[in-house]
Amino acid sequence: MITDKIEAFLADKGYDADAIRDEIARAGVEAVIPAKSNRKTPAPHDRGKYRWRNLVERLFNKLKNWRRVANRYDTSQMLDGQVQFL
Repeated sequence: MITDKIEAFLADKGYDADAIRDEIARAGVEAVIPAKSNRKTPAPHDRGKYRWRNLVERLFNKLKNWRRVANRYDTSQMLDGQVQFL
């Protein structure tokens, strides 16, 4: 099963909810989610593991950028049915 391979769930503050944390804990996965500033009882998180989230996010941004270049989305732009070259 996939939960056997997952060590930690890396997410940003937008996923800091008790329901999400409970679901992750039920799956037996460590939740690495920093607490929101308005949380009454902040939940601890592993800062070392949370830094990996930035690297993963950068990777996806680079993949999106390479896709844009490969499909030449950056050289032309469609506006109202007209092609405008930059």
